[in-house]
Amino acid sequence: MKGRPNRPFLFLERTACFRVPPSPDNGPLGVTDRILRRHLRLHTLQSETPPPIVGKDVNWLTDYRIPIGPWAKAVVDWLTSNVTWFFDGLSFVVAHGINGLLFLLQVPHPLIVVIVFTAIAYWMRRSVTITVLTLIGLLITINQGYWKETTETLALVLASTFVCMLVGVPLGIAAARRPWLYAIMRPILDLMQTIPTFVYLVPAMILLGLGMVPGLVATVVFALPAPIRMTRLGIISTPPSLVEAAESFGATPRQVLRKVELPFATPQIMAGLTQTIMLSLSMVSIAALVGAPGLGVPVLRALNSVNVAKSFDSGACIVILAIILDRMFRAPGEGDRS
Repeated sequence: MKGRPNRPFLFLERTACFRVPPSPDNGPLGVTDRILRRHLRLHTLQSETPPPIVGKDVNWLTDYRIPIGPWAKAVVDWLTSNVTWFFDGLSFVVAHGINGLLFLLQVPHPLIVVIVFTAIAYWMRRSVTITVLTLIGLLITINQGYWKETTETLALVLASTFVCMLVGVPLGIAAARRPWLYAIMRPILDLMQTIPTFVYLVPAMILLGLGMVPGLVATVVFALPAPIRMTRLGIISTPPSLVEAAESFGATPRQVLRKVELPFATPQIMAGLTQTIMLSLSMVSIAALVGAPGLGVPVLRALNSVNVAKSFDSGACIVILAIILDRMFRAPGEGDRS
């Protein structure tokens, strides 16, 4: 291996789908080569570990496997054969909605968009610090050359956050009013938050194709439990004395919800909104795997080529966008000391 420094890259390309283009930096004394040699040593140690021995007394249990995978495949095949019209319509509507956001963000001059976002930040927060932070952060993204990718990521995050809040807040209210409904929803929400993202990326890619739409669907599946849980928590945390006082004055259940419970639950709902935004941003790189444009694309390219500089450039833009959105949409007074 000392005489042929490209062998580690060939090994990784065949075993881990990790493609690294040849370059002078990939020599025997380069940092990349040392990393790959360490990977080879770890792989050698793992390959020398004997496999665990399964006792014969459990063969009766392993011989009759529950066909979870075939069941899921049958469901996806049935959806592909019978409900294609629905997914085509969903893809059409979602794609046009995201394209409308991209039109608003990309057609005007970048400085105009920066000024508008800075004005919105000041209008929402009435804080000079947050306004200056928004202005500097957006100017840095332009300076790094990732403005187009930033607007694509922002459109994806805003669209997925809108869908999550539109669906999550009513479901959270219903779950707070009906404990039996939350008992049904709870394992589903746990499954949505714990199942690996790549599991439902595959059927999303089959049903919706490549691009922004499957990325948005995967993001919604991952982030939707946050607004549902936080909305329910805010509603059930309303002091019973306030509800009883409203009911004693003749308020209907709808009036109690609108004038007592929702105002009291607003901080929790806003916390669910910020959590949804952060979870959506965390899906940027994964959404890029199914063709969603944005800041996840340069991150994946940097990973594919072991480009440290590019990974930090694009990663910094994601962090800046996350900080700006978090400061703009957090509940008033959250994190501030009186």
